[in-house]
Amino acid sequence: MLPDHQDVTRLLQQWKGGDRQALDQLMPIVYDELRRLAARCLHAERPGHTLPATALIHEAYLRLMDADIGWQDRAHFYAVAARVVRRILVEYARAHCRQKRGGGEIAVPLDEAVIVGPEASSTVLELDDALQRLAAIDERKAEIIQLLFFGGLTYDEAAAALGISAATVHRELKLAKAWLSRELAQSQS
Repeated sequence: MLPDHQDVTRLLQQWKGGDRQALDQLMPIVYDELRRLAARCLHAERPGHTLPATALIHEAYLRLMDADIGWQDRAHFYAVAARVVRRILVEYARAHCRQKRGGGEIAVPLDEAVIVGPEASSTVLELDDALQRLAAIDERKAEIIQLLFFGGLTYDEAAAALGISAATVHRELKLAKAWLSRELAQSQS
């Protein structure tokens, strides 16, 4: 039986308060959720890619457990997890581009851009650059993209994390995707 959102929030707060047993209860829940997040991020990847989902979730998990953050609730935890996963994917892509430079770039729709591998390393970097430019113009739209695509949150969870309505998430996501699509198309031409 899966714990509800309040249980996760309670465990996060107890853990940060020094309760070691809360961390023991929280670990399997968070790990399973991170595993689903990694699988979602890497679902379109070719078999045998060089960054397996297990490595991605282990790295994200370690970074999250070492973070000195006063967790507000479950949505806050997974919003931070989205940022961590994005950072790991970008670091991996940068390292991969340093190893193998060159052509073969393929245009990838935003929904499929969150993949890792030789053919996608430059796309992840371009997406990260575009998200940074979007954040400079409209930080909330960039955060919505990050929460939904890197964090795997639902519209309702992203709305709760940002303190806005799900309808606002949907509306701003449309605008953000259009802006990012234009930016990515310009960077590939």
